[in-house]
Amino acid sequence: MQTLIVDDEPLARNELAYLLERCEGISTIVEAESIEEALGKMLQYEIDLIFLDIHLTSESGLTLANKINQLKNPPMVIFATAYDEYAIKAFELNATDYVLKPFELPRIQEAVQKAYTSYQKEKVPLQMEDKQECLLTLPIQMDERIYIVKIENIIAIAVEKGTTTVYTVEKEYSTNEPLSAYEEKVKGHAFLRVHRSYLLNTNEILEIQPWFNHTFLVTMSNQVKIPVSRHYMKQFKEEVGLV
Repeated sequence: MQTLIVDDEPLARNELAYLLERCEGISTIVEAESIEEALGKMLQYEIDLIFLDIHLTSESGLTLANKINQLKNPPMVIFATAYDEYAIKAFELNATDYVLKPFELPRIQEAVQKAYTSYQKEKVPLQMEDKQECLLTLPIQMDERIYIVKIENIIAIAVEKGTTTVYTVEKEYSTNEPLSAYEEKVKGHAFLRVHRSYLLNTNEILEIQPWFNHTFLVTMSNQVKIPVSRHYMKQFKEEVGLV
């Protein structure tokens, strides 16, 4: 988590930064001594967590907390102060935790762990979702050219004698890139590994026939026949609703 310390006392910032360096989940630590500087740091960095003092020079950390709450995706806030009388107000402002000075490592680690658990539940899945949404197309290098193919138009991917063939609704592409690489790239889409040499788009299945040794032979929308090996039978049946 990228973390911002907001405190008008340099010694307090240094002490807290020293403790945060010993906490799991903290990737970056930046500092600010005023609300204006803190807002500038938030524009400069993608801040996930703020340790915020309440009594700043001629300012209140509660003012910054109010501003943070108006953001679309606000960072988490842990109040770090010498005063306990603001705890109720802090939690009314959606504070993740409230830590009293003088700081102790176990208490800081506890607060960070609480924030990191929330971060993993909320922020990480969103980041993964964003990445998957970006992978709507697939670059395929063939004949000294790079073709951009829509993943939804891929029917199946097969490998034979070291050559990987990508079957799409328009044409076939041959490449030397391994099947495992394509399997990773199409994650999040309706693709299923059914054989060590085949990856298919379940939305493009036309017909499923019983085959040798209690397996299946799948006919795709382009009439390509793909065997389902025994190793992948259980997962295949579950994915296509045959159980």
